[in-house]
Amino acid sequence: MKTNELSTCFCTNNVDECREFYSRHFAADTIFDCGWYVNLRIGKDGPTIQFMQPQENMPTFGGAGVMLNFKVDDVDAEHTRLIKAGLQTAMPLEDHPWGDRGFSIIDPIGNSVYIYSDREPSDEFKQYYKG
Repeated sequence: MKTNELSTCFCTNNVDECREFYSRHFAADTIFDCGWYVNLRIGKDGPTIQFMQPQENMPTFGGAGVMLNFKVDDVDAEHTRLIKAGLQTAMPLEDHPWGDRGFSIIDPIGNSVYIYSDREPSDEFKQYYKG
């Protein structure tokens, strides 16, 4: 299978809140919006994420167990920007021995949004990197 793009769609009653959150904090542009379904592009050429109100007996997303990972050039600058915008961290900004520096926040439907930049992994973790 040749995949051209991979995106995630969350079935939620909070479509408007999600649109606003990702537009405000992650420069998401709306590329399709019919009210009950919205497709957002993160940044100019970035990935897409969708939010959809449930249709005919669809279950809604419960918010547990999903982590969206955003790799950025300067995690410290993003941390400062989002804290100044009033967001609370769910995980503090810190260096991790597996090779990144990151923090997380929670979006309106309970997703953990992990924002990080690569760092040199500790000797303990270097062995796990392939290629």
